[in-house]
Amino acid sequence: MFAQALNLLSQLCLFASSCALVLLVVVFGWLVFGRYVLNVTPTWVEQLSLLLVGYIAFVGSAAGVHEDTHLGVTLFREMLASPFREIAEVLADVIMAGFGVVMTLACLELMQFGWSTKLPMLNIPESFRTLPALLCGAFTFLFAGSRALVQAGRLLQVTGPADKGGL
Repeated sequence: MFAQALNLLSQLCLFASSCALVLLVVVFGWLVFGRYVLNVTPTWVEQLSLLLVGYIAFVGSAAGVHEDTHLGVTLFREMLASPFREIAEVLADVIMAGFGVVMTLACLELMQFGWSTKLPMLNIPESFRTLPALLCGAFTFLFAGSRALVQAGRLLQVTGPADKGGL
């Protein structure tokens, strides 16, 4: 059931990133139309585009952590023998989960700091620019941490003490 919730959360991340991408295309279409047809350049497009790119990149990459499609250098891990490879996979996920915690805490501090400042042209708090990074950190912790726990459980089950039950 927990795995299904994580899958749903990952799908929601992808959906939100996809919607932000579509909105980005529409906004740039409006920019081109306003500039070349109406001869009035919408000045808010740049700020909204920067905001949307943050949501596309960070929230989408969190889903990539869940689906294990994020950018990673696996050459050395794949060269290891089987038991060491599984240990390296668990260790990599633990490190990613730790990175997610640090990222979440740092972004939370940034959000608190920027809440009173407004984004130019959009008149919304600057913290909305930090929110996708905070979400990415929290989701990275959740996705990588849960995968590390599952893999460590499997690894301990396979390499754990043999069943002492008799015939």
